[in-house]
Amino acid sequence: MSVPAVDRALAEPTARTSRVWVAWLVLASIGLWSGFFGPIQVLLAQQAEAVSPDHKEAVLSLVTGVGAAVSMVLNPVWGAFSDRTVLRVGRRLPWVVGGAGAGAVAMLLLAGAHSVPTMVLAWALAQAGLNAMLAAITAVVPDQVPERERGVVGGVLAIAQTVGVIAGSGVAAATGSIAAGYLTLAAVLVVTTIPYALDSRDVALPRELRPPMRWRAFLRGFWVSPRRHPDYGWAWITRFLMNLGNALLVLYLLYYLTDEVGLADDAAESAVFTLTAVYGVTTVITAYLGGRWSDRMGRRKVFVIWSGIVTAVALQLFALVPTLPAAYVAAVVLGIGFGTYTAVDFALITQVLPAAGDRAKDLGVINIANTLPQVLAPVVAAGVIGAGLGYRGLYTLAALVSVLGSVLVVRIRGVA
Repeated sequence: MSVPAVDRALAEPTARTSRVWVAWLVLASIGLWSGFFGPIQVLLAQQAEAVSPDHKEAVLSLVTGVGAAVSMVLNPVWGAFSDRTVLRVGRRLPWVVGGAGAGAVAMLLLAGAHSVPTMVLAWALAQAGLNAMLAAITAVVPDQVPERERGVVGGVLAIAQTVGVIAGSGVAAATGSIAAGYLTLAAVLVVTTIPYALDSRDVALPRELRPPMRWRAFLRGFWVSPRRHPDYGWAWITRFLMNLGNALLVLYLLYYLTDEVGLADDAAESAVFTLTAVYGVTTVITAYLGGRWSDRMGRRKVFVIWSGIVTAVALQLFALVPTLPAAYVAAVVLGIGFGTYTAVDFALITQVLPAAGDRAKDLGVINIANTLPQVLAPVVAAGVIGAGLGYRGLYTLAALVSVLGSVLVVRIRGVA
């Protein structure tokens, strides 16, 4: 007996997830996160210094801040349009493919950018394209993965994110020039998306289920009332705080190594890659094990709470012991904490979504909690460093924010 299209499109999935499909999803995610973090961690900082050596911090803050603002707005917007897409190939696939293509074009533009306005516009386009892809890829998990497997799938997607960060940083550090780095990232983004595009297993939304397009109601839909959906509201707040703590570390890591640890520019660039690799290996292990353990126990909150505390310990190591050996220890501790958090918190969030018909939009609103910290982190960092508190004050603040984010998860009632 065939399953009605309505059930396939909106019902909670129950069938066991295909490992082949997960592999393609992971591969596409690696390309996606390479496109995000190769520029963020290395290339944009190098480009800012090349374009304006005396104002590199301000240029980097402007470019990444505008990009994060674009991401914050467009991720839920693309998600909402994805929820309404009624093409035969499915609701998510067109946005995965289109987003990857736009992201690749933006990388080509960045490769030839030699002024601040061009950098700003090209990185904004990159964020627009990559966030269309991210909105769709995030939504396919509650679309196609049953709750009992989301810890493991969240874990492997966290691994994909980590591998993408490492790959993006490695490409940026190894290609020998800013332009070559961007061109290589564009190629990686396209190549890694192709297998998923050919085997997405996406389900089309029947036209009769698409709500009428009334712009006022469409815009109101981006506000998810925390009074009506308190678990969703607390999940948003906790993710925002955890990501703010992480953003305060990542955004200025290169400058921390040069200005606080005292490394030369070339050594600092290499250290960013090796630290990311150390963090990445640890994250890969803990994301999978943490997600799997969480699935077996049927519990999410305890893992999120402890991961936030462990993350805060790592940030305090960066703050109090500004040496390269201590940074490597901190990278391991950070990988333990943030790896577990990334896997389990994602599974938790998919269990508090308000409506099946708005999965991509609601996950897009959650993703604002990932991108808004990138907008605020440069402002917060500039204020802390400008007040004379330095990187010790900045990373201590990041640790406190992470602890607060982990503690508040106890307010979520509908998930164990």
